[in-house]
Amino acid sequence: MQTPSDTTTTASTGIAPASEETTSEEPRGTSNRSTTPASTQFQDFIGSNWADRVDELPAPREQARYAAERRARVSAAFPGQRVVIPAGSLKQRSNDTDYPYRAHSAFSHLTGWGSDSEPDAVLVLDPTDDGHDATLYFRERADRTSNEFYANPAIGEFWIGARPSLAQVASDLGVQTDHIDSFAPTGSDVTVEEHEELTTFLSELRLVKDEFEIAQLRLAVDATARGFDDVIADFPRITTHERGERAVEGVFYTRARLDGNAVGYDTIAASGPHACILHWTRNDGPVSPGDLMLLDAGVEVDSLYTADITRTLPANGRFTDVQRAVYEAVREAADAAFAIVRPGIIFRDVHAEAMKVIAKHTAAWGLLPGTAEESLDPANQFHRRYMVHGTSHHLGIDVHDCAAARRDMYHDGEVKAGMVFTIEPGLYFQPDDLTVPEEFRGIGVRIEDDILVTETGAENLSAAIPRSADDVEAWIARLNG
Repeated sequence: MQTPSDTTTTASTGIAPASEETTSEEPRGTSNRSTTPASTQFQDFIGSNWADRVDELPAPREQARYAAERRARVSAAFPGQRVVIPAGSLKQRSNDTDYPYRAHSAFSHLTGWGSDSEPDAVLVLDPTDDGHDATLYFRERADRTSNEFYANPAIGEFWIGARPSLAQVASDLGVQTDHIDSFAPTGSDVTVEEHEELTTFLSELRLVKDEFEIAQLRLAVDATARGFDDVIADFPRITTHERGERAVEGVFYTRARLDGNAVGYDTIAASGPHACILHWTRNDGPVSPGDLMLLDAGVEVDSLYTADITRTLPANGRFTDVQRAVYEAVREAADAAFAIVRPGIIFRDVHAEAMKVIAKHTAAWGLLPGTAEESLDPANQFHRRYMVHGTSHHLGIDVHDCAAARRDMYHDGEVKAGMVFTIEPGLYFQPDDLTVPEEFRGIGVRIEDDILVTETGAENLSAAIPRSADDVEAWIARLNG
């Protein structure tokens, strides 16, 4: 990694005057190692003799009209109020390095600006007599006579590549733009994450997906399916490495970067007893023949919509009898939950249906201190020892989408056509759990699919990814044949 100049200032503090050799605010302590020239003669030379920029204005991207419709709904909900939606800033990883940038989900949802969005941008809805005027503020690139382009590692084009003009973004997104220096917050702004009513509204706005969002989720699911294929095809190498879980993570990430923006969340590549750890993301163990490998992963496409899919795979290509019994019990629970999905049911009923099957099987295996019916009593719930998480969550531009929605709109809400959520039951028998027979211990199984509610029922968007034990074994054999 190259060394930033000591003349650099951060994007939030502006550009250093050309005559200054240093600034009072160094970018995270780099002045002791900088070699970038700062003389007037150098700045005059590097700022001259560049070809004229040819900035063609793009046609509006597909999501622009959908974003406009979403803004109109916000406008109607907050008449006469100035609504401010920041994109958010870069987040420091260590010293002078940052995490890869991702804009705030509400900002992307209301602008259509996805993986190419600019840090520190702000969407403002200014009230008018008949609604609101939308303006997107961001820091336009500086021209070549400024030292920004070569001396500012946060926003300079020498460092991070070409950046868009105000006119290009206005044409691309179909919204008025202005320089961030023109934005002035007021004490009466209604701002996301500082205004509970707005935060809730923006979450609930995403409960029912429009046709663009559904199409993006289909793309994300298709890319994720290819990522699962890639992992299985690489099983011969993965199962020979002492950190095979990390190899799984790396193979899937490659697909996510090839076919999308990134992963939508940290990949869970959990083999053997690690599969009993619900959010195992350390991914530093082996993938040993004879063990099950639980892969919970999703590709985030450039619009920032993500899939969220789990399959549990026998590392050597074949389930043992006990593994198969647990796996098929989980699949039965998933199928039972899917079977009731249609407009008009209550969201929590999906979970309840899956739990009937989980209780039935754990009782039949003698794991519960009573019958399945007794366990399903809200006062008992013994079967939940082996599945403490919920069965479903909404999915979209966030992997756990609509998280700020009110309970009566989410958990207790009515299911509607256009909703997309997961169905993901599981069974997890911890390796030290004395309530289960020894042959069950260390087995963790989850099957997760992404479900679109239709006008008449539901569609499993990820149904093409093998689900039954027999189909999973055939899948592995085909890709390793």
